[in-house]
Amino acid sequence: MKIGIKKTSIMLALTMAFFLSPRIAGAQGIPVYDNVNFISFVKQLLEAGKQTANIIKTVKFLKKQKENIEKVSAAIEKLKAVQELIRNNKRLYDTVQGDLRDILNSPHIRADEVERISTSFNAILDQATEDLEFINEILSSDHLKLTDGERMRAIRAHQQESKEMVTEIERKTERYRDIIAFREMQDKINNRKTNY
Repeated sequence: MKIGIKKTSIMLALTMAFFLSPRIAGAQGIPVYDNVNFISFVKQLLEAGKQTANIIKTVKFLKKQKENIEKVSAAIEKLKAVQELIRNNKRLYDTVQGDLRDILNSPHIRADEVERISTSFNAILDQATEDLEFINEILSSDHLKLTDGERMRAIRAHQQESKEMVTEIERKTERYRDIIAFREMQDKINNRKTNY
């Protein structure tokens, strides 16, 4: 009987050990590794690292392209501003060549007015010429040590001045035309023939 109990106890202990060993082993912190999953995880990490490196390269490339686009945009803006300055100065010179000649050749402009009119128009043309020379100096020389923003502000200021000069010369031209028209009408009224 003692042997039967011993056999039964051993059998019971072996059976318990056989069925409970994975639970006991897991409960006691014995690590279990799945090599396939671990290798797959490492591959995913390496791939994610490559993608991150590619994204960083793309971001650097896009940043560089943005800077290039901003430089080109600034150059185009300068070019447009300078073109407008040139157009405004051309309008000034055309007005002076055409309209001023007509005004000065009019018999209704007095001799003392010719000098005053010529002087006021020449002052505007001289200012326009100085502005163009200054803009040329700004764009072609680095000795002024201006940043692109400062150059653009200077160009815009002169662009605004040129618009004002065009407006002023057009206003003066219109005023002198009105004076001539008034004097022509006055001359017709004073020299009309009466039938009564």
